[in-house]
Amino acid sequence: MNLQTKPTLPPDLLARFVAIVGEKYAITDPQAQEPYLVEMRDLYHGRTPVVLRPGSVREVAEILKLANETKTAIVPQGGNTGLVGGQIPHHGEVVLSLTRLDRIREIDPVSNAITCEAGVTLQKAREAAAEVDRLYPLLLPSEGSCTIGGTLSTNAGGVTALSYGIARTQAVGLEVVLADGRVLNNLNKLKKDNTGYDLKNLFIGAEGTLGIITAAVLRLLPRPRSVETAYAGVASPQAALELLGIATGRTAGGVTSFELMARMGVAAVVEHDKSSRDPLREPHPWYVLIELSSQAKTGLREVLEEILAEGLKRGLLADAAIAESLEQAKAFWRIREMFGEVQRHVGASIKHDISVPVSAVPEFIAQADAAVTKLIPGCRPLPFGHAGDGNIHYNVTQPVGADKKEFLARWIEVNAVVFDIVLKLGGSISAEHGVGVMKRDLLPNVKDKVALELMRTLKRTLDPNNILNPGKVL
Repeated sequence: MNLQTKPTLPPDLLARFVAIVGEKYAITDPQAQEPYLVEMRDLYHGRTPVVLRPGSVREVAEILKLANETKTAIVPQGGNTGLVGGQIPHHGEVVLSLTRLDRIREIDPVSNAITCEAGVTLQKAREAAAEVDRLYPLLLPSEGSCTIGGTLSTNAGGVTALSYGIARTQAVGLEVVLADGRVLNNLNKLKKDNTGYDLKNLFIGAEGTLGIITAAVLRLLPRPRSVETAYAGVASPQAALELLGIATGRTAGGVTSFELMARMGVAAVVEHDKSSRDPLREPHPWYVLIELSSQAKTGLREVLEEILAEGLKRGLLADAAIAESLEQAKAFWRIREMFGEVQRHVGASIKHDISVPVSAVPEFIAQADAAVTKLIPGCRPLPFGHAGDGNIHYNVTQPVGADKKEFLARWIEVNAVVFDIVLKLGGSISAEHGVGVMKRDLLPNVKDKVALELMRTLKRTLDPNNILNPGKVL
């Protein structure tokens, strides 16, 4: 689609946009705009004539009505934690920040539902649920800054998707402002509603290209009465997968998280993060972080011990530690969460967010390692992530002493060999981070042709003037 963007706005039109939110909530100073224009990994830098920060759904609707009438491109933004450039104004679009829409409108523990505005942070939603003895199950390392609207717009995954599902699974109803300013009010709490199409799923994962999510009804769950966490050293991804099989068989759905980590990543965390220590006495080629949850107050630790004992008996693991306290469990999790942060200390990396069938995780890692080291001798593959649901963050680190810019210049080459393996194994080139601009041009080569045409038809129908996040996804 053609990008209908404007590097600047005529003064009279800019004044009309500013008047909707008030001067206090319209940012035109370049220095003050900076946090809205730079992606967290510093891969993308944008520009905008104004950042608008509406404080109500009515103001969002007025902004989009004016934008549609004047064909002014809008980039919606939540906490600006996206990793594929979908929230950045690459061509001078107006930024519409939703962080002021931060009210929790209702908590209904009987119906197991919470209604949040789009700017509510994930952490705030989880804390509000905990106050009524409920769990909002979506969990991401960026919970303190990512927003409910952003997690739904990108269909975020996270570390608990194995048991609880991704963002789409959590949404019961949505409120969405359409491109022409109309408001779709579908904020019901019903588990059963067969009155036509399930429209909410059009907007979840659409990255703001079809409408702007302003509020959502989200499902809540009973809080687990017991949680146990273990950190184990394993010989291979295949051994990890077999350990997962033991755990799921023993718990019947009680495996909340199952994270796979390569030794290189753990070693980097221990070296560069002063708060982290290696939980095991000896280094191991691979590690898994296992979390079990249960509604039973007792007995879960014994189940975890049985799982680890069976793994030890079968030769799947060499050593393991079970967290003796909440603080120790947090220390285990910190090692996993710091993987992204410490990678900058070991060199530039070419990153992939892929998924394959769970059974194919070991084969993917083996084939990808062989392919990228053949392409770039000396490069250091660093696979880690959500092995329990088949989502691997496959990062390739530059060879020791290599030139950073020359290495990163081969990003497309590395992508090609990795994605070829992903597709052969029946996987996806974007598991939980979205498409944005990073993977937009790859979509025609990997998406079903009919599906892609339907996506374009929906875009033309709901946003005929192409004002909503133009150039993203499609």
